[in-house]
Amino acid sequence: MTLRDKLRIIIFEADTKAGRGFDVTLIGMILLSVLTVMLDSVPQINARYGQQLYYAEWFFTVLFTVEYAVRLWCIEHSWGYAKSFYGVVDLLSVLPTYLSLWFPGAQFFLAVRILRVLRVFRVLRMVRYVGEAELIAQALAASRRKIIVFVASVLALMVIFGALMYVVEGGTNPAFASIPHSIYWAVTTMTTVGYGDITPTTPLGQSLASFIMIMGYGIIAVPTGIVTLELNEANRRQANTRTCSDCSAEGHSREASYCWRCGAPLYQRSRDRQPESGTKDERA
Repeated sequence: MTLRDKLRIIIFEADTKAGRGFDVTLIGMILLSVLTVMLDSVPQINARYGQQLYYAEWFFTVLFTVEYAVRLWCIEHSWGYAKSFYGVVDLLSVLPTYLSLWFPGAQFFLAVRILRVLRVFRVLRMVRYVGEAELIAQALAASRRKIIVFVASVLALMVIFGALMYVVEGGTNPAFASIPHSIYWAVTTMTTVGYGDITPTTPLGQSLASFIMIMGYGIIAVPTGIVTLELNEANRRQANTRTCSDCSAEGHSREASYCWRCGAPLYQRSRDRQPESGTKDERA
């Protein structure tokens, strides 16, 4: 196994002792860098320790720049990783510091400082450390059609209840002056927000409102059940942190031979060096 393969396994996977150690160390550096940015935003601390925080910020910037470069080098398709979510986060987490060297203007520097808050997204790497980011994405993608149907049904119910409440309250309650106003009330009531700026006054309207409120609590449970079901299915498929050497996709089962995303063989170089199966007589 080449140095490039070894680095890829250590950096992108957590099944080995070295990989787990790298992830734990990286998370520690991420948290320290976020803490540095937070402390630097406090005027009293910045006035007293601004120079030290400035040096610490550059230390973390150089450190994560080297890490980003190594990630691009050890993965087969570096452009694919650079376009991925974590690749963009890695780039945005170091880019503002370098931009401040060429654009020292006060107003633009304030904008850059705002962009530096994006460094907080490094904490999202903790999600990948526990192996759940890809699982959640798979679950949401698998349940998107069910959720779209659910949201469309809820919107239809809101229009129906809004129109019905307009019929019941419209003649006596000025708050329900039109169907759009009534639909707004139905949205706030069914989502259990209930601002209280529009309330029914007739007994029939209050009874209908009570029914919609109770229904709102039941509706909340529907998307939760949909996503939970898909999460269980995705969890069943995701067994470890094996990473594709071509596209850096995770979530492969232990017995998988090909990447579920791009179809590339997993650990192709390792298999190429393995001896052929069978006895010597069969290979002869």
